[in-house]
Amino acid sequence: MKATIYIFALQFVFNIAWSGAFFGLRSPYYGLIVIVLLWLMILLTIFKFWQVSRNAALLLVPYILWVSFAMALNYNIMVLNP
Repeated sequence: MKATIYIFALQFVFNIAWSGAFFGLRSPYYGLIVIVLLWLMILLTIFKFWQVSRNAALLLVPYILWVSFAMALNYNIMVLNP
């Protein structure tokens, strides 16, 4: 249970780090790296939450879908602005 909370907190840190990388550093490249790591951490969080509460895990599905969309936008911004 404790590990699950740490993983949740770590994905939150990646969420904040993406804004810093993409907007603060104005770097779609670093933003893409961070958002890929964020996506993986959300997926890991969903798996860990599933073991504790399936409802909690299912509530994260819209979040990972939103981050997937943001990742696609981030990638396209990086490609279109070399």
